[in-house]
Amino acid sequence: MEKTLFSLEKTTIQYNGHAILSDISLRIEEGSKIALVGQSGAGKSTLLTQLYEASNRDVALVPQELGLVRNLSVFHNIYMGRLNRHGAFYNILNLIKPTQKELINVRPVAEKLGLADKLFAPVQELSGGQQQRTAVGRAIFKGSPVFFGDEPVSAVDEHQSHTVLSTIMKSHKTVILSMHDVKLALHYSDRVIGLKNGVKVLDESTRGMKTSDLDDLYQE
Repeated sequence: MEKTLFSLEKTTIQYNGHAILSDISLRIEEGSKIALVGQSGAGKSTLLTQLYEASNRDVALVPQELGLVRNLSVFHNIYMGRLNRHGAFYNILNLIKPTQKELINVRPVAEKLGLADKLFAPVQELSGGQQQRTAVGRAIFKGSPVFFGDEPVSAVDEHQSHTVLSTIMKSHKTVILSMHDVKLALHYSDRVIGLKNGVKVLDESTRGMKTSDLDDLYQE
């Protein structure tokens, strides 16, 4: 039996008297690859945040607001995924001049995400898609067994989306993603949770599922 990592029981979240999520119950087992789908405003980001904040586990997160340090390089932003593994002096040393050891550690992550030629470029000079891939790289470099991503490929093209999602899936045992692209969601997840107006209306295996099976989620 797989270990349950996250669970919610009849959870309701309100904002200014309006229910963002209503009566949500679910369990997420170790090893799951889950996509949260639904219209914009359906509650996907709220559900992802609730699961993240309720967890006491080691989780890597890519939020919609990427939280990058824009005047620092791709290397430094990816390296920040492991700041808590080192002391302040070591981190400052790598801020001033990256050590060979950390270059060897960080470079393969950047290469997998197509950022090898941008390793020392300031983030503020990158495109939106490159910045998003940098944030994904930081989360992957953290080395957590669980990955949460809030629309982690919304700013990249189709080819890059496959590269990024494949890298995420290979790097983490458990993955939970809020997705707007249902085709990608079904391709890379083994379970899909569908939200509509803050209510969970679908929770099924993706095996044999077609994108048309999700049409009801996007109809008013």
